[in-house]
Amino acid sequence: MSDVAAYAAQSADADLAKTHIHRHAPAANEVAIDIEFCGVCHSDLHTARDDWGGTKYPCVPGHEIVGRVVAVGERVSKFQPGQRVGVGCMVDSCQSCSSCDAGLEQYCETGMTGTYNGSLPGGGYTFGGYSKHIVVREEFVLSISDKLDPAAAAPLLCAGITTWSPLRHWGVKAGDKVGVVGLGGLGHMAVKLAAAMGAEVTLFTTSPGKAEDARTLGASRVVISKDREQMKAVRGELDFILNTVAAPHKLDPYLMALSLDGVMVMVGLPDEAHPAPGMGPLIMKRRSLAGSLIGGIRETQEMLDFCAEHGIHSDIEMIRMDEINTAYERMLKSDVKYRFVIDLATLG
Repeated sequence: MSDVAAYAAQSADADLAKTHIHRHAPAANEVAIDIEFCGVCHSDLHTARDDWGGTKYPCVPGHEIVGRVVAVGERVSKFQPGQRVGVGCMVDSCQSCSSCDAGLEQYCETGMTGTYNGSLPGGGYTFGGYSKHIVVREEFVLSISDKLDPAAAAPLLCAGITTWSPLRHWGVKAGDKVGVVGLGGLGHMAVKLAAAMGAEVTLFTTSPGKAEDARTLGASRVVISKDREQMKAVRGELDFILNTVAAPHKLDPYLMALSLDGVMVMVGLPDEAHPAPGMGPLIMKRRSLAGSLIGGIRETQEMLDFCAEHGIHSDIEMIRMDEINTAYERMLKSDVKYRFVIDLATLG
C-alpha cells in the first residue's frame, strides 16, 4: 500500500483538514479494507481537541467503520475480498491475558490498542476511519450482514456495543423495567436495544421535545428529569438504569428510581467528575453504581447479528467529509438525530 487520503487534526486548536497518511500492505494475519462509511463519536471530538490529554498529532479519528475487504494476508481465514465488514473501537490486544481469553479484549491487562491514537509496538500510533483505507488484524474485524444498511450500521460499532454490553452483562431480559438517561447517540441505541430485548423502557430526559421520539424508538414512558414530581413518581420502580449522559450531573435522583438490588451503569465519560452521590440511596436499597466500556469482539458480533435479526440500526444524518468541523460544532449543541455518519466517497 501507499499514502491514502484522510482528514486529520494537526493540533488541539486546529480544524480537521485533508491530508495523506501511510497504510501498509496487509501482513499474513491482516485484512485491508476500503472504508465506505464512518460514524462520528463524541470521543472523536474529545481526542482531536485533546480534551482528555495524550492526543498524538496528526490525529485521524474514527472508530465506527464499515467498508469492503480488498485484500487479505495469507493466514486470514474468516474474510475474503468483496466482503462487507466493520471495525470498532480497538484493533489489537495482547490476546493472551485472562480478559482476552474471556473475550473481553476491551479490558486487556496490558491495554487494548485503540483504532486511533493507539500506540503501536516499535513506535508510532494508529490512524482511524476518517480515511479511505485501513489495515486491521483479522481478530478485530467484524462481519456486517447484508440485512443491515451499511451507513446506519456504522454507529453500531461504538454506540451500539457500548449500550449492548451492559444490557447483556447485567442480564436484562423480557419484562425487566429499564431506564435510559439521555436520548443522544448512545441513548437512542439503548432504548432500541432494551425494547427489542422485551424490556419496559423509561426514558429520562431534560428535553420535553424528545418525548415523541423516545416513544417512537421504543420507550413506553418518558420522564422529564427536571420535574421533581415526575422523578418522585418513579422512585423504587426500575431494575436497571443505563446512564448515557457525558456531562456532570446529580446521580442521586436516578439512583432513587432503582428498586431493591437495582443497578445504574455509567457509559458516558464527562470532562469533569459527577457530583459525588450520597450513600443513602445506595445503602438503603442495596443499589449499585457501576461503569462499562464498549464490549469484546465476540460480544460485538453478537450485537451486530441481533441488530440484523431485529432490524435495528442507528438513526443517522449523512455528511460529507468536508463537513466534519461543522458537525463537531453541531454535536456539541446536541444538534443531530442521532449520529453523524461520513460518506467516505466524498473524501476524494
